[in-house]
Amino acid sequence: MTQPVIDLVPAWTLVLGVGVFLYVLLDGFDLGVGILYGFAADRDSRNLVMNSIAPIWDGNENLAGAWRTCAHGAFPLAFAIIVPAVYFPILVMLLALIFRGVAFEFRYRDADHRTFWDHAFNYGSIIGAFAQGVCSAPSFRASRRKAAILQEARSTASRQFSLLTGVALVSATACSARAG
Repeated sequence: MTQPVIDLVPAWTLVLGVGVFLYVLLDGFDLGVGILYGFAADRDSRNLVMNSIAPIWDGNENLAGAWRTCAHGAFPLAFAIIVPAVYFPILVMLLALIFRGVAFEFRYRDADHRTFWDHAFNYGSIIGAFAQGVCSAPSFRASRRKAAILQEARSTASRQFSLLTGVALVSATACSARAG
């Protein structure tokens, strides 16, 4: 008597799809607010902007970590193929998001250097969103030619597409925050 084989790929795809949707919806709003933060007119406006995202800040960062862990656990081969192609953009993204998080916390604690932390939050959001777009571009192009993902990610056309995707993501997150 044989046991029925359970295919977990559709279940994990659904879990990751929901995770990506929630991350884009929630942290995309945070990144958009950070991008538009540089356009706030005065200190009161900047305080209002910061206070609008403060209650959900930590939850969004945990959601990103959980999503990456699930992606690695559910699809290790895809993760192992795609991630080496985007090591440098991932490094830039993580450094920008860390710097952004530090700026978010220190802005309240270091009043003497508040202007520096304001700029750090703004530029960290822009660079973080751009790097996320650059990281996601090879995944979009990989659906066409699965055998050549690594070479595709390093080609000139892919670099141009990655830069365009990064700019598009910065624009989209800024627009989502403005609409919200």
